[in-house]
Amino acid sequence: MPFQFKRHFQVEEARGLLGALRRDFDSIHASRDRLIECEKSLSRRLVQTGGDIGGDTVRDLLTAMLAIHEGIRDITSRGIQIKDLDRGLVDFPHVREGREVFLCWELEDDDIEFWHEIDSGYAGRERL
Repeated sequence: MPFQFKRHFQVEEARGLLGALRRDFDSIHASRDRLIECEKSLSRRLVQTGGDIGGDTVRDLLTAMLAIHEGIRDITSRGIQIKDLDRGLVDFPHVREGREVFLCWELEDDDIEFWHEIDSGYAGRERL
């Protein structure tokens, strides 16, 4: 039976990536917060000027957008699936008992302790 994913993680391999994932999500969340502030500032300026906006705030907005994009790309390029960006919820493709499943982790977790079937999602998590 062919697998859906090209890359599969062993539990210890996925655990070894948690520090990098925490840093990635911290960076993504900081950029997201900056993006929100820039959007608010630009919205106020748009109302005040009728459309004449630009400068540092637009540059900061674009920089934040690019940083978010790069952070997401860094995570997904490793073969990790992002399920919820705000929660830092990710799935690692994994082979368990000969079938493809996901190891499940989110930013608030200390360790990878759960897995779930590919079609069951977070609600179907089971302890390793």
